[in-house]
Amino acid sequence: MKFKHLSLLVLLLVSIQSFAQKWTKPATANQASSYPQKIDRPKLVVGLVIDQMRWDYLYRYYDRYSKGGFKRLINDGFSAENTFIPYTPTYTACGHTSIYTGSVPAINGIIGNNWFDPELGRDVYCTEDRNVKTVGSATRAGEMSPKNMLVTTITDELRLATNFRSKVIGISQKDRGSILPAGHSANAAYWYDGGSGDWITSTYYMPTLPTWVSDYNKKKVANDFYAKEWNTLYPINTYTQSTSDDKPYEGKFKGETSTSFPHLLSSNIGKNYDLIRSTPYGNTMTFDLSKLAIQNEKMGQTGNTDFLAISCSSTDYVGHQFGPNSIEAEDTYLRLDKDLEDFFNYLDKTLGKGNYLFFLSADHAVAHVPGFMAENKMPAGLVNNSTLRKGLDTVMNKKFNLSKSVITVMNNQVYFDHSVIEDKKVDFAQVKKAAIEYLTKQDGIADAVDLQILNTSTIPEEIRKRITNGYNARRSGDVYFLLQSNWFDGGNTGTTHGAWYPYDSHIPLVFMGWKVKPGKTNQTYYMSDIAATLAAMLRIQMPSGSVGNAITELTH
Repeated sequence: MKFKHLSLLVLLLVSIQSFAQKWTKPATANQASSYPQKIDRPKLVVGLVIDQMRWDYLYRYYDRYSKGGFKRLINDGFSAENTFIPYTPTYTACGHTSIYTGSVPAINGIIGNNWFDPELGRDVYCTEDRNVKTVGSATRAGEMSPKNMLVTTITDELRLATNFRSKVIGISQKDRGSILPAGHSANAAYWYDGGSGDWITSTYYMPTLPTWVSDYNKKKVANDFYAKEWNTLYPINTYTQSTSDDKPYEGKFKGETSTSFPHLLSSNIGKNYDLIRSTPYGNTMTFDLSKLAIQNEKMGQTGNTDFLAISCSSTDYVGHQFGPNSIEAEDTYLRLDKDLEDFFNYLDKTLGKGNYLFFLSADHAVAHVPGFMAENKMPAGLVNNSTLRKGLDTVMNKKFNLSKSVITVMNNQVYFDHSVIEDKKVDFAQVKKAAIEYLTKQDGIADAVDLQILNTSTIPEEIRKRITNGYNARRSGDVYFLLQSNWFDGGNTGTTHGAWYPYDSHIPLVFMGWKVKPGKTNQTYYMSDIAATLAAMLRIQMPSGSVGNAITELTH
């Protein structure tokens, strides 16, 4: 029995040794080749921000879109249908920054297109930089850089992750739509100078324009578009998703007697190059320059993952002037659909389907024109920031003997001159309390809060979060006021944006291409989740101020 047990023990030890040898042998060449030799990434990432695009535009004009533009994006891509802006106010610079930083104004510092800086004692434009010069024209439109943005972008992080081998370029008619997405370390950012009709940059990026940009500028392409005039792409009676053509609450082009089609542009040839922004042709120019950038900079064609950040601005200019229910807005999106189809075809031909990652979103949406709302018996109205400031000044003078204590009213905020209040030895808490009492009695204002004690206010938690996310301690004002639904500071024609309401904050978010399976989610996501999602897909670090979460339905 002992011999039998000993034999079994020997056999067991031999088996264990054989098993161990089998699984600890070095991997063969065939086995090693089964592991990826490098991190799998797309050749090119293209981010497209459509300025002022409401989420419902994906579907409002769906039946009229071509198969290769928005329809391809919706059907071949992955759509996060309930994507919102997580802060207020909702403006262009804030939106572009939040998308690419995965952050909010409280952290990234871009609290508006412009704001009053208490430390400098003056208004500050979001991308202003007086230490750089214009490159590409003789105007001051190029004195811009990303220096006011306090954190990194996903484009910065891609540059860092590849030891700066990845190339990053930003292109937009608006400087802020180009500079902020491209980040601090971008190879280039180009924007349109309406004063000269040229695409320009600044010495922050380079001393002279590349030849391919200069050559495009020499063509003065805006003149060619002006010669085409602007008529509807299809018979005007087919624009059934829009109001009738001539409405008193739509804005007119200079020199026109009505807001009706056709809009005659040819009189602007050789002059008024800025007008091109307010036509669909501005978007076409943006895509033209984007294709030239890919071609001449060999983007996505050198073995590295490059990033092209594009922003279409004409949608915003047209929307502001005519409103979201105008024939002009519908025609702009139908023409944008054609541009998008052409751009997708170019990417397919140049890089190959599945080799590029594309995403589309918006910096904000837009409110309906108050005149349109009144016409259809829905609530809306106008406030006037200048009138509010004068009223507040009167209250402060009468109640506290304070003269000119209100510096400005902007971005739904009241900025007080603290030195004036301190000199008079007035309790600042009482000043803010009086301001809130005045504001909440004005037509169109739903509520107002002291930004330093926001947590004690009785406003709904969701709104409190958005105000908090939009508040930067060194750049924001002292009192924030909430406007009633579809009320805003503006004139009698056109519209604007800036509110927390869904019409301003519900934005499209669709990914397509590399590693993207068709589908959609109705889970609530936020603009700040875009950068985290890109970081997860590219396997790079998220931006330094990121507070977003990856869209797991897409990344899994």
